[in-house]
Amino acid sequence: MLADLLIRNTREIYTCAGPAPRTGPMQREAGRIPRGAVASQQGTIVYVGPDDGVDRTVSLTAGATTIDAHGGSVVPGFVDPHTHVVFAGDRRDELRRRLAGATYGEIAAEGGGILATVAATRAASEEDLCQSTSRRLDEMLANGTTTCEAKSGYGLTTESELKLLRVIARLQQMHAVEIAATFMGAHEIPAEHRRKPEAYVALVCDEMIPAVTRAGLAEWCDVFCEDGVFTPADSMTILKAAKAAGMKLRIHADELGKSGGSAVAAAVGARSADHLIFADAEAAQALAAAGTVATLLPSAAFYLKLGRYAPARMLIDSGVAVALASDVNPGGGFSPSMPFAMTLGCFAMGLTFEEALVSATLNAAYSLDRHHTVGSLETGKQMDAVIVEGPAIELIRAGARPIQTAIKKGRIIEIR
Repeated sequence: MLADLLIRNTREIYTCAGPAPRTGPMQREAGRIPRGAVASQQGTIVYVGPDDGVDRTVSLTAGATTIDAHGGSVVPGFVDPHTHVVFAGDRRDELRRRLAGATYGEIAAEGGGILATVAATRAASEEDLCQSTSRRLDEMLANGTTTCEAKSGYGLTTESELKLLRVIARLQQMHAVEIAATFMGAHEIPAEHRRKPEAYVALVCDEMIPAVTRAGLAEWCDVFCEDGVFTPADSMTILKAAKAAGMKLRIHADELGKSGGSAVAAAVGARSADHLIFADAEAAQALAAAGTVATLLPSAAFYLKLGRYAPARMLIDSGVAVALASDVNPGGGFSPSMPFAMTLGCFAMGLTFEEALVSATLNAAYSLDRHHTVGSLETGKQMDAVIVEGPAIELIRAGARPIQTAIKKGRIIEIR
């Protein structure tokens, strides 16, 4: 078979290949190939296997590129299935306040938090949002993310939400990172609807969702199910309306308390329930039975100083597929790094390295319904890969820079 790109002379390749999602003990199966090679043709993988077998299988095209990994390692390009990467404004002052002891709830009650970003984002132009978001995507790509999800949710009016989704659509065309678009008009109840939140729920269902659907701007719909935001009943209403309109479903669940979001996720058949810091055994059983992925965001728990992390070990042992995400956002998702999320997954949530890697690749891809094309290194899938200097476990050395190169659809992106 022909190939125009070949990576060889590796220490190891972790393919993460096989059926998705991985659950239970299978989540540790990361498909390690010692001294492996991987080749692609026009952005599609045509060979993954031992280095000493590639020459018998693959013929390089004229002008083909061969990358000598110099004993480094190759893993799938990271898939980040939960980000709020499109926003304007700066809330790093809130970080200083949290470091001085203020809580997330206190800051929000004083006009900070999501609503502060909403005000700045409503005022920003599409061009400004596109430029600032592109820079953040550059940071994510430098940390090995080749596919991500991006939410609206900092507009909270029909036109502002459409504006954010149009920005995502532009970036889908112009940026190397592949993006899955999520409508999240139900991110917060805006100030003008605080006295009658039921009117805002109706606005999301009756005006925003139809407008987004007509414009064809979102694949997914998400809701922040939390005390003081959207109740389980509100969340159910919104998600059912989105499903009827043809969108796929995800939900912010049980982040700041036991909100009932896990039960909603299971009841509506959401592909992903995210955060889950307060999920218990009953929630885990419901998610496992529904086939819902637990997308965990340890970086957010870290930066918000919540004092606890999602029970990843319990979720895996209960048969729930676990994914990891960065939660890039202006108030608590300060790290664009999936390797940092993996590090916290290992040292704060009890994951093995292999479980963390599968969570950041194959299971994350399944969370976005992209597992047929990305999330693993196997023939027929996109050539999305990360080359690591040294063994792959170097990825969880926080503060180090082990990633040499990212590859998206066969395009080589040097990391500077």
